Amino acid sequence: MLYLGKQYTMSDNFLQFLSISKKAGALVAGYNKSEEAVKANNAKLVIIAIEASINTKEKFNRICQAKKIPLIEGYSKYDLGKFIGKEEISVLTIIDYKISEKLITIYEEKKKNDFGGDVIV
Repeated sequence: MLYLGKQYTMSDNFLQFLSISKKAGALVAGYNKSEEAVKANNAKLVIIAIEASINTKEKFNRICQAKKIPLIEGYSKYDLGKFIGKEEISVLTIIDYKISEKLITIYEEKKKNDFGGDVIV
């Protein structure tokens, strides 16, 4: 896969915290597992890769808005995957409230300084 967007390094706090979230057992990876977590009301935050399909984005946008689950879109599937030990991943879900709050805080701070991604609540 050729990705021409910005690639993040180990100094990216958001991606580092994603790695910690996985080790803590607070992260669910993949479309189906994320959808299950959202429908079971276990999801506290959904993260979607910028290259995810339009259908995936629309579906998660719709169900996250209905259930008032924050949704972040702003990283490539390569970067998201790299920091959780996978080649690439399009959808991640955080199932721990405190970890989701920390990730949102880190992301909003990074957004102010770096790029124009969105947190949708």
